[in-house]
Amino acid sequence: MNQLLVSIELIKEALRALRENRLRSLLSLVGIAIGIAAVMTVSAVSSGGKVFVMKELETFGLRSVWVFRDYNDKDPNRRVRTGSGLLEQDLDLLRGDCCPAVRNISPVLLMESESIIQWGNRYSNAAIKGVNADFLSINNDHLKQGRGFREQEINARRPVVLIGETVAKDLFPQVEIPIGRHLRIGGRKYRVIGVLQYKSRDLLASIGSEGGEDANNRILLPYTLVQQMNGNREISYLQAEAVSLQQAERAAEQMKQVLQRRHRGAYQYSQVTLASYLKTVDRILGGITAMGVVAASTSLLVGGIGVAGIMSTAVVERIREIGVRMAIGATRRQILFQFLAEAVLISVIGGFAGLTIGLILGGLLDLVTGFPLIPTTTGILVGFLVSVLVGLASGYYPAQRAAGFLPVEALRRD
Repeated sequence: MNQLLVSIELIKEALRALRENRLRSLLSLVGIAIGIAAVMTVSAVSSGGKVFVMKELETFGLRSVWVFRDYNDKDPNRRVRTGSGLLEQDLDLLRGDCCPAVRNISPVLLMESESIIQWGNRYSNAAIKGVNADFLSINNDHLKQGRGFREQEINARRPVVLIGETVAKDLFPQVEIPIGRHLRIGGRKYRVIGVLQYKSRDLLASIGSEGGEDANNRILLPYTLVQQMNGNREISYLQAEAVSLQQAERAAEQMKQVLQRRHRGAYQYSQVTLASYLKTVDRILGGITAMGVVAASTSLLVGGIGVAGIMSTAVVERIREIGVRMAIGATRRQILFQFLAEAVLISVIGGFAGLTIGLILGGLLDLVTGFPLIPTTTGILVGFLVSVLVGLASGYYPAQRAAGFLPVEALRRD
């Protein structure tokens, strides 16, 4: 109880000293506030950037794995083979127990020749892909209208299609629900059974990394139909869904091993996983955050030096007060804690001001740019702890000096 009363008294003394030197205290905490606000903003930008990138990567399916023939493989001891090295028969094998890390798998077939896409006198330049009924789940596609493919439609090569939102607007501008309408691809009629929900890849598009396609300007057909249109049964590449994000690389390796065994090493295969891109994003954002924090720490250093300088001046100005307090029974420890409390209080007030500025600045930037700035609990706690540490570090020397005076020597000073 005694210790609590002493602590409360120290805080009161510290507040009184700050009130008596308001201008000096204000100048001291400005540097701390700017530094903490900068650290807070950098942390929020990093967190917001990760969320923003994650949202766009989710449009590919976070657990997606792509496996395809490695055409760059040039082994002089192996005869050069033509074709993609992927056949429909491979699918049954890959769906079995040999690939436990794979949940779903879809063949993806690209059109080998250009086909005119039209409805009446309106045309579209959409990309056409042949897929199976599991593709929507694997690719994290959702339907705005209609339904997906059924297995019987795939097996019977039914002329049905799923279209992207851009295709729907290009071909059916006056039709609110184009389900049941027929479009033509290469002169053949196909019935629209579903419209894919819009996917935003604005950030990836701005850096030329949207996966080689416009996610909203595409048409999906049963892969069996595309096989018929191409005149062969080859598959362009495989897109699979791993059982978890952590298992994505393992799923890709399992698929490659099965394919190489099945084709007896005639082909080599490569893979791409979103998990590897996420690691890269984490590294890049981590590096940006680290550089930002280092830059922001300069302001904290300047603020800390300012607090140390002002506390040193305060010690010189209050030597007589220190002597009086010691003469009436104050211990060296109490004097030390009093000046440390003042330094920490300045830093903590500056820290809270910085956190408030950081939150307001983040909200304004979000409002103006539309870029999400997300302050994290960790960032707020780190900001607070840093302000306390800066106060302790910058106030320790002046406090030690104040506690080191002898009462007689202090009382002699003017």
